[in-house]
Amino acid sequence: MDPHLNPFSVLSWIIAPALLTNASTLLILSTANRLARAVDRTQELSNKLEDGAHPASPEAIRRLGELAAHERRSFMLLAALRSFYVACGSFATATLISIFGSVVASLGARDLVWVLEVWGAAAGLVAVGALIYGSVVVTREAGIVVRLLQQRTRAMAPNAR
Repeated sequence: MDPHLNPFSVLSWIIAPALLTNASTLLILSTANRLARAVDRTQELSNKLEDGAHPASPEAIRRLGELAAHERRSFMLLAALRSFYVACGSFATATLISIFGSVVASLGARDLVWVLEVWGAAAGLVAVGALIYGSVVVTREAGIVVRLLQQRTRAMAPNAR
């Protein structure tokens, strides 16, 4: 069957970006929660440093290191969040272009359909790229969290492995 006459091809052009938009919004939600936790932990460490022991004490030095790591985490999560917003908006744009393109295709405007296909594919590529970039950044941020937990474990139980 000719792909241009197949109604399922139109549905796939519409549904795929819509599902990926939903996936992007879930990543936005989880990343925003991670960012909120990083900010809370940064504020907690700042308060402990302001109220705590001498700035040159081992505890204060450890907390300063954690504070710097949480600041780095916050910036990484902010970059990932921006990327996921770009992905969500681009997937929504691709969906809208696909819907509009299916209407234009039924009118027989081939040149406009070709332009819309290119713009829809470009919006989808931008979205996928942003999704991949944001996922890589969140994965790197998770590595920082694991390293912080390992450092804290070693500091609390120096003989434990």
